[in-house]
Amino acid sequence: MKKLALTLAVSLAAMTAGAAFAENPMVGGAPMLETKNIVENAVNSKDHTTLVAAVKAAGLVDTLEGKGPFTVFAPTNEAFAKLPAGTVDTLLKPENKATLVKILTCHVVAADAMAADVEGMIKKGGGKAEIKTVGGCVLTATEKDGKIMLTDEAGGTATVTIADVKQSNGVIHVVDAVLLPKM
Repeated sequence: MKKLALTLAVSLAAMTAGAAFAENPMVGGAPMLETKNIVENAVNSKDHTTLVAAVKAAGLVDTLEGKGPFTVFAPTNEAFAKLPAGTVDTLLKPENKATLVKILTCHVVAADAMAADVEGMIKKGGGKAEIKTVGGCVLTATEKDGKIMLTDEAGGTATVTIADVKQSNGVIHVVDAVLLPKM
């Protein structure tokens, strides 16, 4: 009987640990650990190599490793590939650092905003919510077919494809397009 109780206790502990791990989705084939910060997790995602290169080129690594809290709408490599040919290479050049910083900071909010928080803002706003970014951009959030959509200042739209990826200093929401400021 004691052996059965011990086995059940160990099984329950293992299931609980697995459930806690399962709460944070995998991104780019890598586990996203809540104990790591935004940069520490992003470097492990094979879907975010372009974003990581851009963050490094913009000199934003220290900022995104900081205390936060931050909400990052993280475009995938495919999102960057949708930009006109040569755009990413041009933005990564040192002489375009200010533009790159502006674009990247239009993906960052100085808050820990989970999807439920954004959905609540949308409902409170009668179907849309304005979200101010640290780059001074205003994103318009709406919901369509259960997905959060973000419209940038240039009129482009991104869909949150993976929400609520918890980090030690905030949260990441993976998006399928690069959000652009009004230029």
